[in-house]
Amino acid sequence: MADITAGMVKALREKTGAGMMDCKKALTEAGGEMDAAIDWLRKKGLAAAAKKSGRVAAEGLVGIAQEKNAAAMVEVNAETDFVARNEAFQNFVETAAKLALSTGNDVEALKAAAFPGTGRSVAEELTHLVATVGENMTIRRVAVLRVQDGTVASYVHGALKPGLGKIGVMVALEGKADEAIFALGRQVGMHIAATRPDAVDITDIDPAALEREKAILADQARASGKPEAIIAKMVEGRVKKYYEDVVLLEQTWVHDGESKVRSILANAGATLTGFVRFTLGEGVEKQSSDFAAEVAAAAGAAA
Repeated sequence: MADITAGMVKALREKTGAGMMDCKKALTEAGGEMDAAIDWLRKKGLAAAAKKSGRVAAEGLVGIAQEKNAAAMVEVNAETDFVARNEAFQNFVETAAKLALSTGNDVEALKAAAFPGTGRSVAEELTHLVATVGENMTIRRVAVLRVQDGTVASYVHGALKPGLGKIGVMVALEGKADEAIFALGRQVGMHIAATRPDAVDITDIDPAALEREKAILADQARASGKPEAIIAKMVEGRVKKYYEDVVLLEQTWVHDGESKVRSILANAGATLTGFVRFTLGEGVEKQSSDFAAEVAAAAGAAA
């Protein structure tokens, strides 16, 4: 039997919102496997079906740079939120995003690029900034979107300044490149920031993820004791709801609460070819520690 640690229970609780004892039982039943434990909790109705990424652990900034038919987005992490308000750090993130328009989706290519006006590479400039500010920093990820005919719009939620914040979205729209389409793209970006879709269209859904979802929905439906024929129809209806949760074009437009995103784009004569959403620190966990030891250490320091 796998050893179930307090850290594992805490992580599962943060991901699902379930009670500590339920999380411990789920991990025990799942042999310590996190994904299986989440499925167990969902089947028991003890965890929300919606995706939860857990508490954001990393700090820093997401930065976006744009040109006519392209946009680039970078995430640069630091240890504390204080650094995000440091002007030198903000300038670094802004410059890195602009350079990414040329270097593309490769983090290593961005690190190797020359940092303007310094004689150093981007990686070397970051090392210099670490020494200056006194915190560890890292370029975590980068993404670039381009279109042939159309626009790449962007949206930054809670921006500290234009193009810099903690949630960034880029939206690639094919069609007539004018102010109306750009404004629509920004609205779509706001929608994506709020709803966190996984895919543009139903055909983009990972088949394995869909089969896993259907299995969970079927187990939940069987708990009602209904015949298999009824269960199949229940699953079909719930899969449709699943699509509305995770597929962008199937979602309800947050700006009016009625229309489908698909119809909003069609009415505007625009085709959405892709999007990228970065949430600062998403999926990054802080170093685990012994909470009791932390309390004892704090008490000792205060004595």
